[in-house]
Amino acid sequence: MTDLPTGTVTLLFTDIEGSTRLLHTLGPRYRDALEHHRALLRDAFVSQGTEVDTQGDAFFYAFPTPRKALQAAVKAQKALQDHPWPQGAELRVRMGIHTGTPEVTDEGYVGADVHLAARICAAAWGGQILTSPTTASHLSSAPDLTLRPLGPHVLKDIENPVELFQVIAPGLRADFPPPRTTGSHPTNLPARPKPLIGRDQELSTLTELLTTPEVSLGD
Repeated sequence: MTDLPTGTVTLLFTDIEGSTRLLHTLGPRYRDALEHHRALLRDAFVSQGTEVDTQGDAFFYAFPTPRKALQAAVKAQKALQDHPWPQGAELRVRMGIHTGTPEVTDEGYVGADVHLAARICAAAWGGQILTSPTTASHLSSAPDLTLRPLGPHVLKDIENPVELFQVIAPGLRADFPPPRTTGSHPTNLPARPKPLIGRDQELSTLTELLTTPEVSLGD
C-alpha cells in the first residue's frame, strides 16, 4: 500500500447515488460510465491527495489539509457535471469530508474518524459535498468556498449528533433536500415512551390509586 499521510489528515469518501438504478438504465454502457467516473475523480484527487481504497463505485482518499480536500472535491463535482454521460443519464456522486487523526495500519486507516467521514458521505445527496465541523473550522477564510451550516444531525452508529456543513462553490448545485440522516425522514410511528426508571414518586402515587377501592378505571 502507498505510504499514507500521518497525523492530522482530511479524509474524503465518495460513492455514486442510485448506482443500481443507473446500472439498469445504462445496461452494458454502465461499465464505461463507471470507468469514466473513476478517471474523473482520480484526475481531480491525485495531484493533492492519496488514494486509500476503492470498492465498486466508492473512493476513499486522504489529503494533507482540509482546503486541498475541498478544492479536489469541488473540481471533481464540476468535472462530473460537465461530462457527457450516455443516454442522457446523470451520474451523481455524493461526497463526505472529515478532518481527524486516524490510526495508520498495514491495511490502511482505522478509527472513529474513518467511520465518521464515511457516515457523512452517506448523508449527502448526489452532487453534494458535506463536511464535519472539524473540517469547517479550518476553512472560515476560504475566499472561493462558502460553508452552509445545516444544523446537527444524527448519523448511523455515531453516538452524538454531528453538525454538518454543505460546501457552496461557483458552478455547483446548491439546492438539496435535508441530509439523509436518521432525523430527516419522519414516520407516523409513535414516539418511544419515557422510561419509568427514576420516577419512584409517580409510581408510588399510581400504585396507591390503583389499589384504592374508591377509584374506578371504568366510566
